[in-house]
Amino acid sequence: MHIPDGFLGVPVAASAWAASAGGIGYVSRRAKRELGEMQVPLMGVMGAFIFAAQMLNFPIAAGTSGHLLGGALAAIVLGPWAGSLVITAVLVVQALVFQDGGILALGANILNMAFVGVFTAHVILRLGSRLADLSKGARLAVAFLAAWASVVMAAMACSVELGLSGAADWGVVVTAMGSAHALIGIGEGLVTAAVIAFLLGVRPDLVRLQPARA
Repeated sequence: MHIPDGFLGVPVAASAWAASAGGIGYVSRRAKRELGEMQVPLMGVMGAFIFAAQMLNFPIAAGTSGHLLGGALAAIVLGPWAGSLVITAVLVVQALVFQDGGILALGANILNMAFVGVFTAHVILRLGSRLADLSKGARLAVAFLAAWASVVMAAMACSVELGLSGAADWGVVVTAMGSAHALIGIGEGLVTAAVIAFLLGVRPDLVRLQPARA
């Protein structure tokens, strides 16, 4: 899903950079107010885990492959504000050091994965946490759904940017991106649910997806 340089038109790339810059400024202020002492090192650990996990590809249909995006996992463990910052940091390092995604397209990649992906997951997690009795199985199901939806919505945002740039036909890019990432999202959901299941067993205090309080 990392968009390389040369695929986005200048107005689309500039608009994405402006939206991402504004978003980073806002979530930075929110995260600064809400972060506890334990969360700062946890952000580093989570960032390292997501960075390493994104290097591992898993095969899907027609010879294509996908990898963990980590937006839902970051939202569950860190919350949306710090989670967005962690995904942003991962994307910046990938673009600058590993040339995974273009520099000019970095604003769009941040917008798609660090904001659309993370906050899609956050909305679903908030709705799930409002269930009267959130059992472990229900938490894992909500985590799976949040992860799947975060991938699909990030892919749809990418499709819109490519379509507006004239890089691909609208029908082709939406169908291709949607179908491929619906499958990738299943892998994302399974990995996310597996990590959350592990954390619920050893460190349930790190999992923000908890039963709603009256």
